[in-house]
Amino acid sequence: MWSGTATFRQGTLEIEGSIGTAELHSHHSVQVMFAERGEFLMADRTGRRVSARALVIPPDQLHAVCAGAERGRLVHVEPDSALGADLVGTVSEPTSLEAWVAAGELLLSHPQWQDGRLPVAPPPRARRHEAVVEAQAILADRIDAGPIRLAEVASAVLISESRLAHLFSAELGLTFRAYVRWLRLRRAVEIVAAGGTLTEAAHGAGFADSPHLSRVWRKAFGSAPTASSQLRWAIEPTN
Repeated sequence: MWSGTATFRQGTLEIEGSIGTAELHSHHSVQVMFAERGEFLMADRTGRRVSARALVIPPDQLHAVCAGAERGRLVHVEPDSALGADLVGTVSEPTSLEAWVAAGELLLSHPQWQDGRLPVAPPPRARRHEAVVEAQAILADRIDAGPIRLAEVASAVLISESRLAHLFSAELGLTFRAYVRWLRLRRAVEIVAAGGTLTEAAHGAGFADSPHLSRVWRKAFGSAPTASSQLRWAIEPTN
């Protein structure tokens, strides 16, 4: 049974509470799992199983949660972010179940992940480049209008595509494409959390329709949006 609180931040989705089971699946995010009580029973693509208190599962790796945790945390991290890259770097062999467990145990000993909590207090942010600030404002206004292209935004803020792409990665910790994707998912979550339907959420976040939203959600997190229906949503503002 999945229940508890889901905190949606720029580049991360953190679920804290009862972590349920999940059939064999994969997702594009890096997944970090911590059991506060007991252990998870996990399986890989071959059906091999292992019990573990903590794991780091790299992007696009098939896995199943055969037994969840009465209380625990599950964190999805954008793989194209600085944090995502750091997490992937802790896994010595991406397809190895044992390597996922070893990386999880390594995180448990790291002060930034004390008690299995996502580090959410980065150093004070330096002043952003004016083009990034303007681009963020443009994206916030246009997010419900369908496809958004880097070239159009770069032209609007009077800077080259390559320069704007570099600034997004350097200052926001996300690629331009990943930032737009998380911005859309965040808007969809806001609408659903306010009582809207998936269709309303899809249109309000710039997806073609609810199946399009479901496909993007499933690719990112490995499940349909409806699987999160028992969660209480906490949505933090974008940086």
